[in-house]
Amino acid sequence: MQKHDHHHHHHHHHDVKGKKLLWVTILNLAITVVQVVGGIVSNSLSLLSDALHNLGDSSAIFIAFLAGKRSHKEANEQKTFGYKRIEILAALFNGVVLIGICLYLFIEAYERFLHPEPIKGKIMFIVASFGLLANLISVVVLNKDKNDNLNIRAAYLHLLGDTFSSVAVIVGGLAIWKFGVFWIDPLITVLVGLYIIYHTWDVVKETVDILMQSTPANIDLSKIKNEVEKIEEIDNIHHIHVWKLDDTQIHLEAHINLAKNITMQQLMEVRAQAEEVLHQKFGIAHITLQAGYECCGTNPDLLAH
Repeated sequence: MQKHDHHHHHHHHHDVKGKKLLWVTILNLAITVVQVVGGIVSNSLSLLSDALHNLGDSSAIFIAFLAGKRSHKEANEQKTFGYKRIEILAALFNGVVLIGICLYLFIEAYERFLHPEPIKGKIMFIVASFGLLANLISVVVLNKDKNDNLNIRAAYLHLLGDTFSSVAVIVGGLAIWKFGVFWIDPLITVLVGLYIIYHTWDVVKETVDILMQSTPANIDLSKIKNEVEKIEEIDNIHHIHVWKLDDTQIHLEAHINLAKNITMQQLMEVRAQAEEVLHQKFGIAHITLQAGYECCGTNPDLLAH
């Protein structure tokens, strides 16, 4: 017996999120073009590396947009769970790419420490300021939806990283323009990169946990066991498996061993009670319970899994 309490969002809501990601992609590409031109004119490696950062992020955000569109495709005989996990795969890819870009920036920063070059600080400052403004607009656009969806959160973190990168380049440009201080730019780049990796790691870890079908962090299996076994007709619940399909849908499957041999009608009522407990107390909407009487004997090893 299964309980499927689907939480379908309106297509309009998904379309709004999709359009936001598309506009952010276009804006980020515009930043990239301006920064490449500005980097060449000013001889600023930091602007060029920031442009590369933006280009990588534009690609990642566009992938997030495509994944979001694809994830709403209906389930079929081959993909019985649908395409929800495309968003999780995209979020993982985005997170890994962002960490990779940060590592590349560390190498660039090290090179700049060793071999500083003359830079036109004023041009660098102006172009980086434009980049900061555009990135701030993108961050504001996605801010509202960042906690609703792992994919959008990954894209948001990309943009937040770009925003801090722009600040680093602005500070570096100002320092070079006014004081000829070349070392401050790579220093800030390293600090920003560490900050981005620290926050992105959470997204990567969460996506890996979902793909490995780990028990969600907010679910305690012993508490599930205790609550379900409070139902008088249930002797024990075992073979409990809880996992996330995506970042919102929690699934559970388990065996329940009945305390006595009861009718099918009574069994349906008992399962309904168990499902209600699981739904109300643990927020689990997709539940599959197999029931029996003395179905797994009394072997404690079997009951523990």
